[in-house]
Formats: sequence, structure tokens, C-alpha cells
Amino acid sequence: MNALPYIMSIHIYPVKSLDGISLTQATILESGAIEHDRELALFDENGNFVNGKRNAKVHLLRSQFDDELNYISLQIQGTDQKATFHLDKERTKLEDWLSNYFGIPVKLKQNLITGFPDDLNAKGPTVISTGTIEEIASWFPGLSVEEMRLRLRANLEIAGVPPFWEDRLFAQAGQCVRFKVGEVLFEGINPCQRCIVPTRDSKTGEATANFQKVFINKRQQSLPSWTIPQRFNHFYRLSVNTNVPTSEAGKVVRVGDAIAILGASESQLS
Repeated sequence: MNALPYIMSIHIYPVKSLDGISLTQATILESGAIEHDRELALFDENGNFVNGKRNAKVHLLRSQFDDELNYISLQIQGTDQKATFHLDKERTKLEDWLSNYFGIPVKLKQNLITGFPDDLNAKGPTVISTGTIEEIASWFPGLSVEEMRLRLRANLEIAGVPPFWEDRLFAQAGQCVRFKVGEVLFEGINPCQRCIVPTRDSKTGEATANFQKVFINKRQQSLPSWTIPQRFNHFYRLSVNTNVPTSEAGKVVRVGDAIAILGASESQLS
């Protein structure tokens, strides 16, 4: 039995906004990102992301990958329409298929250094606890814990702690909280600002009534004593954005790794 909080699961999303995959271990890049997480992303002809925020059809697109992440298989939810492409050798065919599906020209771009993170000042993995996911799911009758996990799309999930324990991983503005996952040093930066995606069913895109209003009210009411309320300009924030020092490049985080908080220090962010 683990005496410390520990990593229960690791998830990455090889193509930003599409389905994720579960890993038993993940390598840290020099940028602090997890290798292959959001490494690819879909863009329209104006250079904007084609994602769940802008296009609800993303929710109806199921994706699977081979073990080496060379091939992607796509299927339109509720249909037999399915196709498999090599991500490099059949890029044009893949883009044509996606363009036909979305009804707009779509390009697939790749960033091997940082991926395509939502928070450009915190390129490390996002962190949440199992207890938090369970608590949030309890606010919405009919939503399962697994469905809430799929909506929140965090990278590292922590077990053995109470709900919102991960709020310990950010400090006052201008500071970060240094913590270790196994042998890897992380810096917790801020509570993650959520978008419209968690309000929608992960498979159908159907909106959950009053999701954001209920979430904001419950989140504010549920703040534990260790949370710093001044870090919330609004309470539609959940999970923690991180950075990882360049010294940790090449190191590996693993399911089962213990987590130890080292303390707050000055952030290098401007």
C-alpha cells in the first residue's frame, strides 16, 4: 500500500482534441511536455485549431493508435465509416478524409518540441486527483466518473488523496510549488482554466444542462482549507498546469510513482 500520494494513471492525447490513450510510463521532453502528448493538432485554413471548442463534430470522431503511434484509425461515432492512415506517409490522404468529415479544409501539423499545449506558459502535464474527478462527477446525476475523466482530459491522475488535493500544487501568484513524481521534478504553476469541452458529452457532444453554473457554484463552495482563493479570477478552474525544468529532460514518470511536495519557490514566469 502506498504511504504517499501516487500516480494512478497517465493519459496522453497524440492528436489534440481527439481521443487519448493510457500509458504505464511517459518520457519528459526538454520543453517539459510529455512525449507525444498533443504532438499533432488539426488546423483550418485560417490557422485556427479545429477542436471541440470551435467544432462540435470533434466529439463524434473516435480515434485509435497503434502501439508505435505511427497509424491512426478514425471512425465516425454511430456509423461504420472507418479509415486507417499512416500519420507521416499518408498525411495528405488523412487531411483529405478529415476535410471531408468537417466540411472545411483541414491540415494536420506536428510539433515535436512542445506539442500544442493550451497554456503556453505551462507546457508540462496537467495534474488532477481521482478524488477530484469522483467529487465533480457527483455534482451531476447520471454522469459517471469515467465520463468526467474523459471530459477533463488530464495527463497525470493522483490516487490516495482527498478531492482537490492537487490545489496544494500551486502557490501565490509569482510562485510555483516544486514537487517530485518519482525522480522527476515538477513545478506547479496555476489552476487550469476550463473551456466549453467539459460541459459536453465526450462521445456525442451533447451539452449537460447548467454544467458551468453548477460547476462554478460547487467549486467555490468546496474549496478546501489549503486552496488559495486569490488564484481564482473565476471558479471554472480545475486541475493544475505545470512546468518541468530542463534538467528533467529524458526522465520517465511511471504509474505507481510516489508524489512528494518540496515547497513553494519563486516562479521563473514573467
